[in-house]
Amino acid sequence: MNQDDEYDYLFKIVLIGDSGVGKSNLLSRFTRNEFNLETRTTIGVEFATRPIKTDGKTIKAQIWDTAGQERYRAITSAYYRGAVGALLVYDVAKRVTFENVERWLKELRDHAVPNIVIMLVGNKSDLRHLRAVSTEEAKAFAEKNSLSFIETSALDSTNVELSFSTILKEIYRLCTVQSVTDPQVVQPAPTGITLPPVGTTDPNTTGTKTDPGCNC
Repeated sequence: MNQDDEYDYLFKIVLIGDSGVGKSNLLSRFTRNEFNLETRTTIGVEFATRPIKTDGKTIKAQIWDTAGQERYRAITSAYYRGAVGALLVYDVAKRVTFENVERWLKELRDHAVPNIVIMLVGNKSDLRHLRAVSTEEAKAFAEKNSLSFIETSALDSTNVELSFSTILKEIYRLCTVQSVTDPQVVQPAPTGITLPPVGTTDPNTTGTKTDPGCNC
């Protein structure tokens, strides 16, 4: 078996937010340590994977970069299915992208599982002289909406690793807590598993591998 195929948990993470906020570069910086100043606009949906280790377990992150353009909204909405985490990204230098965060959050909560872990990400923190959204304002919004919050720069790598590792470890923590408290939740398998959402009682959802994530 290929080493990349050996993992204990598979978590599907979606990157959402307006077009041009840097979602694709966050993805490429985390998964390949690359940055491209001329990144083309994402068409539809793209994804990449990367494993991380925590508590001796291998977590494979399957990260979906969803297009932020209006004409692709119907396409991307289908990809919320199975997601257990989301990075809601805005550009700290473009206020309109922050103003649209509330709309993205509503769409996410309308389509995703109720207990999805969400992190608000203010990207392009390197553009200090162009900042249009204060850290304090974004932090207040995150607290009001029960989101975690971080500012990143895909350009200089600031907090990129931390943002992804934090959300993945939080999902893992929730999954392990749920597996202890819910007898229907199966234990980790070497090939990765899918856990049911919190409160799920349908036995048909237990241990299924049909969705690419851990719906814990």
